[in-house]
Amino acid sequence: QVQLVESGGGLVQPGGSLRLSCAASGFTFSDNVMSWYRQAPGKERELVATINRRGGSTSYADSVKGRFTISRDNAKNTVYLQMNSLKPEDTAVYYCNAVGGLHGYWGQGTQVTVSS
Repeated sequence: QVQLVESGGGLVQPGGSLRLSCAASGFTFSDNVMSWYRQAPGKERELVATINRRGGSTSYADSVKGRFTISRDNAKNTVYLQMNSLKPEDTAVYYCNAVGGLHGYWGQGTQVTVSS
């Protein structure tokens, strides 16, 4: 069955870094545009970053530009989010999303907490 499994979240101090991973299975990963979203307590889910099918084009929310980098490895069916210079306002549950054709898939999320 379709699975998106995020990992790499945790507690980090302001200014620190984390690398999130999302391992996909059960569908043709390379046919899907992949994105990372996040949802903070009491707030709506927001788009963080998107990468196209071949990885040649990326886009970012203004709040993370210059700090976060999305990448993918189609041979490993995995998408990554490198997060640097983390701020307390980056605290949220981070979700992986796959879109291809008429479907959209979500992972279960991984918690990122930025606090001293």
